Amino acid sequence: MRTFLPRRTQVQRDGFTLVELLVVIAIIGVLVGLLLPAVQSARESARRMSCSVKLKQIGLAQHNYESAYKKLPAGYQSFDRYHQITSLPAEDYDAETWDAATGWAWSAAILPFLEQQAVYEACDFGAPLWEPRFAAARETLLASFLCPSATGGDEAFTVVDESGGTLLKRGAMVRLGRTHYVASHGQEECWGGRSGPAGPFQGDVSRIADGPFYRNSSTRFADITDGLSTTVFAGEHTSRLSDKTWVGIVPGAFSHPKVSSPENAAESAAALLFVHSGPSGGELDVFGNVIIHPPNFPTLHVCQMQSEHPGGAQLLMGDAAVRFVSETVNRELFAAMTSISKGEVIDEY
Repeated sequence: MRTFLPRRTQVQRDGFTLVELLVVIAIIGVLVGLLLPAVQSARESARRMSCSVKLKQIGLAQHNYESAYKKLPAGYQSFDRYHQITSLPAEDYDAETWDAATGWAWSAAILPFLEQQAVYEACDFGAPLWEPRFAAARETLLASFLCPSATGGDEAFTVVDESGGTLLKRGAMVRLGRTHYVASHGQEECWGGRSGPAGPFQGDVSRIADGPFYRNSSTRFADITDGLSTTVFAGEHTSRLSDKTWVGIVPGAFSHPKVSSPENAAESAAALLFVHSGPSGGELDVFGNVIIHPPNFPTLHVCQMQSEHPGGAQLLMGDAAVRFVSETVNRELFAAMTSISKGEVIDEY
């Protein structure tokens, strides 16, 4: 009898070999590497569009305010005569800068035109904003003032003095709601020098300010003879560089840089609300040259436009149009865009 042995059957294996698996992983990695920048670009494009819409809404609110009151809101409200200031409680004024009560800012004044009537009514523009009864209102997070590309924080911040220590008013700290949008003070900055009772402009910054917003400003559209469409009203300032607020100023407060550079330093209270372009009297670089700082300039001043959009920043013009201005814009051209009545001719930018 013949014995037959069973045939060895061949097993069919499903799946990848190790080499094939490594190849697939490598291909997926390459595809992700190719797609990720496109996804990031698309997300930044959406954030930039959202930022543009918010600035546009702020511009329209400014126009509605001007239509209602025949002038733009004051950059911030303050007593500006020495006899007025010294009649206040000592903590309600700064004897060096002449910043004083009530402190409320342009951005607080336009709240009704940004559909924030409830927050507006919780404020009292006839009283110092640092009074404890306004704590809830002034710490309000308002999405209208926040750029989605800014990474330095959206929450309210604690006001500090020149040394960086907590500034107390009425025996308590003051916290202010944050903004990523700041008003243009023009070329000049009228808050850096110490004015005092014998100062060069006796507290009246209208003698030197050349932009649309400054302390106690009351700018009319008719005053902007350089043209609304070529005059910067506001723009971006990321909280990654310094703290800015929509509420107003507190006498004795300072805005401190969060990023170090050879030329940046803390600036007094008005820098919580304003930026300027330069040139400004007395502001020189380490080589003795006048300073002009367009958006994202490497000086990293707390009083310059600064965004986290690649390549530049979005600016709000006087006609409520929003323009993206490159960080490589001609500096003299940018300076001309920030003044309101110097007669400069503005080319394309």
